[in-house]
Amino acid sequence: MRTLTRLFAVGLLFMLGVQAHAQFTGSADAFATIIAPISITWESDLNFGDLAVNNTLGTATVAPELAATRSRTGGVTFPASTNAPTAAEFTIEGVPGATYSITLPDNVTITNTSSGNLETMVVDNFTSDPTPTGQLSGAGSQTLYVGATVNAAASQAAGFYESLVAFDVTVNYN
Repeated sequence: MRTLTRLFAVGLLFMLGVQAHAQFTGSADAFATIIAPISITWESDLNFGDLAVNNTLGTATVAPELAATRSRTGGVTFPASTNAPTAAEFTIEGVPGATYSITLPDNVTITNTSSGNLETMVVDNFTSDPTPTGQLSGAGSQTLYVGATVNAAASQAAGFYESLVAFDVTVNYN
């Protein structure tokens, strides 16, 4: 009996010293879907049309819309002309129904390229339609219009003013 008790005690100590671990493994798959990248395509430039400036500074603003209505302040007037204003126009394309954010520039300088004195005007207060986000149609596209304000100095020199560096409009999926 003593031998049996000793064997039981040794067996019990052995079992207590050895820990039993149960190990289980779970499995999962990995997936990724590459979607069509969003794109922006230029369609037309921002044009403030013909402006007349007297000896008072002023501004002209083009609204971000197809009809490109404009407003003015100070010494800027709109003479009758055939140089109609236009908002910048872009086509946005990507995943149908997706929303996207729009980033507009802070400002851009336009320079009188028709005279030797290189006078400039600042274009700022950029706005867009849609804003601040857009949503692509069921076909995966949308038209984006961009307007802004041009700031004319008192007695701004006559001439053709244009940006020597194009301004950027950035779109990105939300």
